[in-house]
Amino acid sequence: MTARLYRLTRLLLALALLGALNACALFQARDPLTISVIGIDPLPGQDLEMRMAVKMRVQNPNETPLDFNGIALNLEVNGQPLASGVSDQQGHIGRYDEAVISVPVSITAFAFIRQAYGLSTLGSLQGMPYKLRGKLAGGPLGTVRFSDEGKLDLPKGGNLDW
Repeated sequence: MTARLYRLTRLLLALALLGALNACALFQARDPLTISVIGIDPLPGQDLEMRMAVKMRVQNPNETPLDFNGIALNLEVNGQPLASGVSDQQGHIGRYDEAVISVPVSITAFAFIRQAYGLSTLGSLQGMPYKLRGKLAGGPLGTVRFSDEGKLDLPKGGNLDW
């Protein structure tokens, strides 16, 4: 009886090990999302706050689609926090597909003053570094974090088209 129990335990352990190895194949590494800021549009603000809609192109370079049910982001310009925003919008980005997502963000008066002071020390408004960080929430794989960084080149002269 003990030998049978010993064999059965070894068989169950071997099956559990095979099952665990097989489950690892389900969690293949995912390539990071490609995020690009493609536009910033003004929105109506309140009191001492400015509001804008940040438009982003999100590209999914993976074989599995991405479903999300919320988004949050933070925008940093010239090494200082500028804007943050959240949205409970839902969406689907198919495999090897892309989507444009618009997220409303808020800029407080203090963040604006801090940026204006930082800009006064610069000789030019060209080439200011920015960083965009955020996350797409939900889906079967959980939260997907993303980031984008680059340099802002503002139009020269009075042609400030937002």
